[in-house]
Amino acid sequence: MTEKEVNKLIKIISQLRDPLKGCPWDIMQTHTSLIPYVLEEAHEVADAIRNGNDNELCEELGDLLFQVLLHAQIAEEEKRFNLEDIFQTLRKKLIRRHPHVFSKVNSLNIEDLKRNWEEIKSKEIPQTQSISPVSDALANKVRSQPAFSAAMLISKKTARIGFEWDSFNELWKKVIEELKELKEAVDSTDKKNIEEELGDLLFTLVNVGRWYDINPEESLSKTNKKFLDRFRIVESSSTKKISEQSVKKLNRLWQQAKNQLNKMKKDQKS
Repeated sequence: MTEKEVNKLIKIISQLRDPLKGCPWDIMQTHTSLIPYVLEEAHEVADAIRNGNDNELCEELGDLLFQVLLHAQIAEEEKRFNLEDIFQTLRKKLIRRHPHVFSKVNSLNIEDLKRNWEEIKSKEIPQTQSISPVSDALANKVRSQPAFSAAMLISKKTARIGFEWDSFNELWKKVIEELKELKEAVDSTDKKNIEEELGDLLFTLVNVGRWYDINPEESLSKTNKKFLDRFRIVESSSTKKISEQSVKKLNRLWQQAKNQLNKMKKDQKS
């Protein structure tokens, strides 16, 4: 992107925020009010990547960039920082965190790179006395992350320092234990207990994903898509509203949809 194009975008954002002639929606936004939109745009970028659609990805990356520029404009209006500060901070961080690229450091393997990355990051954070430094660091790291992503990060970090099951069999026993406790909570009809036990089970299942290097966020996203693909066929095949169908009929339509999609998948592979 040329400097000219960047300046054009900055000018547009400034016009949108103009108190007299700007857009009422853009004018009323704050860093806090924009949080849901930043997260939404990031998720839409991820979805475009999964779909493998370049036009969609290009557009969604633009929407995410708009959020960055809008935050920069708000901060500049409040004389806190501006887009140049963001660029400079990012440039310095990239150089600082990649000494193997920007300074005379011997080539490193992936594990060395990860270790150096964590060491450099730890030095960037002001050191404070704490009796639980790992927990404090993780709490700060995951505070704004989606729950599945946070759980994966927590399990990875704690496993790396030795808080780990001896074998996958031991982890699987934990899954069965948590499932049993969830069933007991459901039988008790105690909503708070159900919520807690459901969370325990989900956290343990995230660890199953970690053992097999599977991202639970991606896994659930694919299941969401699979469900909607099947449900779309159920809807289109039904002669009545879903609410008017019997459970038996819906189960039959669901199985038909499942078989149809499985056949399509098999045909594509052959």
